[in-house]
Amino acid sequence: MNKIRMVLEQYPINILHHTYNRECRYTRGLHIPVEDFQNIVNLMCPDTKTYFEFHNVAKKIERGEYLNGHAGLARYIANYYKTEKGAEVAGINDGRDFYVKIV
Repeated sequence: MNKIRMVLEQYPINILHHTYNRECRYTRGLHIPVEDFQNIVNLMCPDTKTYFEFHNVAKKIERGEYLNGHAGLARYIANYYKTEKGAEVAGINDGRDFYVKIV
């Protein structure tokens, strides 16, 4: 099985969290093509999608956008890449915070 690795940042990436009115700092993330991420969002159950939108208010799914990750999103990303692409996203389900960059 192919492995997709998390990007480890030398310096933290700061992403605005509009709901909490503060920036979140991430030292790791995942770069996902816009088409894949749109598919992932379309597969989300309503509760997970609502929680995703809570963490990413006013963010668009477009190239160059940085999004806040969370455990529910991590599960959908891992499942999508496993079932649709035959790949494992190493370390995404370890409970640690992460960002998503749309590429």
